[in-house]
Amino acid sequence: MNLEEIQAVIDSAKARGTDVLENYIRERMPNASDSEVREAAEVALEIIETVPIVLATASQEAADRKLASVVQPVLDRAARYFMHPMDLLPEMTLGLPGLLDDAYLVLKILQTLEEGPDPLVEWDLDHPTEFLRRLLGEKIGQQLDAVAALAIEKMAGGIRGEGAPRFDA
Repeated sequence: MNLEEIQAVIDSAKARGTDVLENYIRERMPNASDSEVREAAEVALEIIETVPIVLATASQEAADRKLASVVQPVLDRAARYFMHPMDLLPEMTLGLPGLLDDAYLVLKILQTLEEGPDPLVEWDLDHPTEFLRRLLGEKIGQQLDAVAALAIEKMAGGIRGEGAPRFDA
């Protein structure tokens, strides 16, 4: 997992400005005031900017608990989605709005890992995932939930010894 590359993608999208993100949010929240749109854009950007930190923390915790062999492939899949030019909302053409689906997928995977008997990082990820899902819409949210569920299912298969998990982007 190359967190520097993820940060570079985020920085590149930020360099194009937040206007596109605010316009995207305005379309998704047509009844919102300008200040509500700006506030939502700020929250979305904060969530996006935490992704490298969240991934690094989860990766370190998995390594500390000797779980890296099963958890790291799931984290790597989420990281690769960030770098994949053919994701649901491509940041190459959309800028910051194109990172909303990437951030959602990372948080959804971590949220699922947190549901186990021994949470990986013990963070409350409900609010940021729900916030991003509202911005993305139900259809994209369902598609990303399916990607996250597949990653977790394959990880569980690896734990049960059903072969080494394989995570293609």
